[in-house]
Amino acid sequence: MMRLAGLFIFLATIAMNAQDNYNLVIGTYTNECDSKGIYVYDFNAATAQFKLKNNTDKVSNPSYLTVSPDKKFIYSVNEDGDKSTVSAFKYGVSNGSLGFLNKKDSKGADPCYIINDEKNVIVANYSGGTITVLGKKADGSLGDIKQVVNHSGSSVNKERQEKAHPHMVYFSPDRKYVFSNDLGTDKIYIYTYNPDGGDKTLVLKETTPTVAGSGPRHLVFNPNGIFFYVLHELNGTIVSYSYDKGVAGRLQEISLVPEGFNGVNGGADIHFSNDGKFLYATNRGDANTISVFRVHANGMLNMVQQISTQGVSPRNFVIDPKDNFLLVANQKSNNIVIFKRDKTTGMLEDTTKRIEVCAPVCLVFTTNK
Repeated sequence: MMRLAGLFIFLATIAMNAQDNYNLVIGTYTNECDSKGIYVYDFNAATAQFKLKNNTDKVSNPSYLTVSPDKKFIYSVNEDGDKSTVSAFKYGVSNGSLGFLNKKDSKGADPCYIINDEKNVIVANYSGGTITVLGKKADGSLGDIKQVVNHSGSSVNKERQEKAHPHMVYFSPDRKYVFSNDLGTDKIYIYTYNPDGGDKTLVLKETTPTVAGSGPRHLVFNPNGIFFYVLHELNGTIVSYSYDKGVAGRLQEISLVPEGFNGVNGGADIHFSNDGKFLYATNRGDANTISVFRVHANGMLNMVQQISTQGVSPRNFVIDPKDNFLLVANQKSNNIVIFKRDKTTGMLEDTTKRIEVCAPVCLVFTTNK
């Protein structure tokens, strides 16, 4: 009986540990150093231990990627100027396999963000000033291009805002709208989303202007769906908005810029903790920081910590599904820095653990089974 009880405890421990393991999918630049493209690591959300499971080979600049809702496919941009494309891969969660399916023209230079649902893949083309909607085939491969939406205009920063630069596409929580931040025009575009709408999949509902010269880059919704937060690349601010049925109302502006800082800002990425209590944002440029904000019930923020990302040019970052660790992709120092999260205070502490990978940009967790 004692042996049997010990066996049960052993098996229960294995099962518990297995539940802590996830796949970490990494998108990179391949033209800056020796990168294979997309990497899949096994990551333990209790210990922050990691191990490479698989990777692609000779995939060009898959800087941003998105995983299908059923976890069977991955779609990535291939950021390559006027030759840019979008690629589809069959994804095996158990072994991290990535089997190339097909690619399509992105219909715009330098795609920088990509999302998908059961019907469509939607891409923001930064240099091309367009948003492209592609259909999906039954086997997960990319279908025909359904729609290309053109942004136009400019703003006050003549070097960075000489024309439209869509920098993100993002589903609203109810999937009825698609948001697009345009760094070049200082506007947030809100589109009604019709999954089966053909060349009217995206129909403009309204535009929300931002501060001239701010350069809206990324946004994130509060898990409660009532508020969303826009990170601005050029002036390093976060603006919070109320949200109701596709209509945005401005609430608060707060800065990421360190006191007395006179360098270049580069607001990069913004995410919530899974419990919705804390908001995090990175600032590239000369700052290389990550800031922690407590989120209040009225949608307002207050900063509780700002620390170095322990690397150069922090891009995307991700919080593991258990809310234990925050991982920052430092593109120009070629590493992913792992921070431990305090779930009560939201604050971060460097674990000194690093995933060394060439030019990491995008980080996504998925299940491993």
